[in-house]
Amino acid sequence: MLTDSYGRVATDLRVSLTDRCNLRCSYCMPPEGLDWLPAPEVLTGDELIRLIRIGVETLGIREVRFTGGEPLLRRDLIEIITATAALTPRPDISLTTNGIGLDRRAVALREAGLDRINVSLDTLRPEVFRKLTHRDRLADVLSGLAAAAAAGLTPVKVNAVLMRDLNEDEAPALLRYCLEHGYELRFIEQMPLDAQHGWKRTEMVTAGEVFQTLSAAFDLSEDAERVRGAAPAETFLVDGGPARVGVIASVTRPFCGACDRVRLTADGQIRNCLFARSESDLRALLRSGASDEEIAARWRAAVAAKLPGHGINDPTFLQPDRPMSAIGG
Repeated sequence: MLTDSYGRVATDLRVSLTDRCNLRCSYCMPPEGLDWLPAPEVLTGDELIRLIRIGVETLGIREVRFTGGEPLLRRDLIEIITATAALTPRPDISLTTNGIGLDRRAVALREAGLDRINVSLDTLRPEVFRKLTHRDRLADVLSGLAAAAAAGLTPVKVNAVLMRDLNEDEAPALLRYCLEHGYELRFIEQMPLDAQHGWKRTEMVTAGEVFQTLSAAFDLSEDAERVRGAAPAETFLVDGGPARVGVIASVTRPFCGACDRVRLTADGQIRNCLFARSESDLRALLRSGASDEEIAARWRAAVAAKLPGHGINDPTFLQPDRPMSAIGG
């Protein structure tokens, strides 16, 4: 098992398949993009599958979520999902995407073994989408959402980040849209993970503000039927249910004490926290002929060193060098 010194057990593996993305969301990267990882540094499909197998069969991983960058840009994505679904015990398999190209791949993803999908959607206004992402692709994202639902990748979850003076007024509209289409919406507080290191607490729309705005348009009540456990989202029933809305308050209401996640970057580094300042290199072990047992031992050591919390609210907090696109969500 992947246990840290505070008794938390990591059973949820977030696997970044690439640091590349076809959008330029302002809370993630600059309009011109970033210097992508050189191809030789990125794990091959076989290397990824081996590490996932070790995680599942040896280290107790029960959930695998594929992330990026944008994971749909990975050409061997279907093969990776197929191999993951063939593991014993079979893990729960999900994917987080910006939705571009999902309309063409949703059925194949489902047939390969993907169980669920999360799609980022921060606005329903084309002009705001262009300003936020520097691309005119809103229609593609909406088509991808519809295709995911039609393919049975349910519940389709929508992730939204609200930003001051840009889309902070769209919370009710986003929720209405998701209710009409049967999607489950999650609002996520903007976190200090942008490549520009320009995050400011005063510019962040807080979970409390989101809840206040939604409460003016909907009846939100306690979701007593759903046990939160290690889930990052605090959920509420909308107008008595069964529809729900979630809020992920990583900054204002941290949930580090129940965290069960560990991250594998596209270049083979283990991160025991999204905001970790250090990593453990599994790629070097893979390429030097290390055994499964040696790889598992380094992985265990990496998780054992996990700190009690991310420290965002500590005056000494330092943002990680890697941005979200290079870590994986």
